[in-house]
Formats: sequence, C-alpha cells, structure tokens
Amino acid sequence: MWNRLEGFAIDDLTAAIENRELVRSTLMRATQHLLSVPDFRLIRPQLAPLLRRVQRTAFGRRVAGADLDALVTEARDLLADGRTLTRPELGRLLARRWPDADPAALGWSVQYLGPVVHPAPSGTWNVRGATPFARADWTGVHREPTLQDAYLLVRRYLAAFGPASAADARLWSGLAGLREVFDYLRPELRLFADPSGKELFDLPDAPRPDEDVPAPVRLLPEFDATLLAHADRSRIMTADVRRRVCDGAAVASTVLVDGTVTGTWTAKRTADTVTLTVRPFRPLSPTDRSAIEAEAERLLTFTRPHTRHDVQLTLCQ
Repeated sequence: MWNRLEGFAIDDLTAAIENRELVRSTLMRATQHLLSVPDFRLIRPQLAPLLRRVQRTAFGRRVAGADLDALVTEARDLLADGRTLTRPELGRLLARRWPDADPAALGWSVQYLGPVVHPAPSGTWNVRGATPFARADWTGVHREPTLQDAYLLVRRYLAAFGPASAADARLWSGLAGLREVFDYLRPELRLFADPSGKELFDLPDAPRPDEDVPAPVRLLPEFDATLLAHADRSRIMTADVRRRVCDGAAVASTVLVDGTVTGTWTAKRTADTVTLTVRPFRPLSPTDRSAIEAEAERLLTFTRPHTRHDVQLTLCQ
C-alpha cells in the first residue's frame, strides 16, 4: 500500500482494521488478504468452491470422519455472541466432538469451509501470534454469488491489474469460467493486444501511461500481487529471473527498476539498526544504484516512523 498510495501511514491502516473498514481473511490462492468489507462481501462467496477444494486436498485425510457441514455449524456456535478464538483454541474445542481428527487440521479447515475474519490486532503492523477467528456475519458475506458479482469482480480486477487477459484473471482468482464473463463485458471494455497477439482487456477510463514514461524504483514485499496477478509474467520478469524469485511456494521481496524485476532484497533488524541488503541480478548504473538506495532509505524510515534508527544499506553486485 505504501508503494501505491500517496500520504499513506501505518497508523491509518491500523485504524481502518480496528474500525472494521478493512478485514483480514483467507481468499485468493488460499492465502491471507486484507481488503475492504465490500470487496470481501463480493469475493469470498465466489471463492467458496475453490477454498473447499483446498481444504479437501490439504486437510481431508486429517479430518476424516468429521461431517464438514456439521464442522462449520459447530465452529459458528463456538464463535457465537462475538466470541473470538485463536486457531489452536478453536481446533481443540472442535476435537472434543471429533476426537479422532487432528485438532490443528480442524482449526485450519474452518477458514476454508466458511467465511471467518481475523479481527484486530491481527493484520496490524508488527503484531505476531496465533491467528484469531471470528464470525463474519456482520460483513453481509453470507449470500449466494450472482452473475452480476462475477462481472463486478472482473471490473475490480482490471481496475488494479489491467490491461490483462481472461487467463490472467483466472490465475489471480483461481476461478473458472471467466472467459464468458470477459466476453459479456467486451462492449464496455477497451481491447488491446500484447506482442504475441494475445487479447488484453482494460477499463475504458483506466490510466495507461505512454511506454516512454519512466517507472520509478520500487521495493516490493514478499508475495506482492504485482508479481502474482498475471499468468504472463514476462512483462515484469524474464523466465530466468522468475526462477530466482519464485522458489516453490515462496516469492521473494523484489526490486523493480524501470518496471521490471532487477533483484531481491532482505532486511535484518537488531535493537538499534536496520540493514537492508539488495542483491541485483545484473550490473547497475550509478543512477539506478542511487535510486535504489534512496528508495530503501524511504522504506526504512516509513516502517519505523516513531523510532530512531541507523540504516546500513549494502548493495551487492
């Protein structure tokens, strides 16, 4: 968000989470996301079949013998009246009814089988610990998705990641059948073609800078959506770079120079020092090196707004 919004502050994000303007939950790629309540209400019902398949693949054998619908009902009862439980606590309570099942797997299964949210302080900056579970009824998420929801989902995706193809949107969301949604929306979208002739879509009034507009240096975090939101990632990194950035399920923190992945970065903290190390994949010009150093300084100052720190930045060639 810091890379994308002017005037953004961590305290603003914390306030939005605490005020229930934003919620944290399991969504795309069966991983944790932080998003607005309207987007959660839109997206979570459409992902329900996908998330149930994830539960079956990851935890099915470990909860064998447990009726999954009954499991959801029991979890909802345990979380009634605004009660919050951590995932381990919920798993242990569920195991009282299904003693032959793995308590940890029972707890994990709940977040895939039904909509739950992880309330504050979960999701707020530098807060760690067991993930709390709470019912999501107050978000209005419990309803069957409609075709209009699918159309809105595609528009929301293009607003963030267009121009993009139907295959890109499918990879981002995990949803099948999006080609038909794109075809329905075709009359109201702008159409483009990539260098190979593949059809790309975008919202008609979306910003599209000219190709000669310089892209500023950016330091992206691990698993940043910029790297994961398209099936065709060649626009941002080569196949060789992708192999170095995406190691199994892991996606490294990356450095963008002129809009393409040029290296990775890590940060190490001690009591009074933050050391940020950049490992480029190619030699850097003095101009690019200076821009990366300046951006790293801004990032470290942003992440410690109330604490004095000494920055030791090492740029590895």
